[in-house]
Amino acid sequence: MTRKQRRLILIGSSLGVLGIAAVLVLSALKDSVVFFQFATDIAEKHIAAGTRMRVGGLVKPGSVQRGDNLQIRFDVTDGKSDLPVRFQGIVPDLFREGQGVVAEGKIENGGIFVADTVLAKHDERYMPKEVVDALKKTGRWEEGEGKSPGGSPK
Repeated sequence: MTRKQRRLILIGSSLGVLGIAAVLVLSALKDSVVFFQFATDIAEKHIAAGTRMRVGGLVKPGSVQRGDNLQIRFDVTDGKSDLPVRFQGIVPDLFREGQGVVAEGKIENGGIFVADTVLAKHDERYMPKEVVDALKKTGRWEEGEGKSPGGSPK
């Protein structure tokens, strides 16, 4: 075997090992990267019970029901479909009807999403009172630019 042949075999086998490693890393990352699904996606895909996922959308107005032992039921909507969600625990302070939410958990046989984590999304226009006050002092704040800390438009 010539020196050139040995070098080509070494380069080829190195590329093969790197390719296999890349495939293994990507398949491992695929399971750890979790995007959220909308209620319509879940309804259309007929996802099997027990599948772990995230669902995102808005908390449907009028759907929040609080029970004993920190039980809470609500619907997540994307405007087209609704998905009933059940959660036991303390929800974030920003959780309320009409607010954005992402819940992580599993689908049950009855089509109910059982969440073990609930994350509330805040309004991107919100500014803390301290920031609003500082902007007003410098003259850079314009009325209607954002929301006041109380949640009502300025």
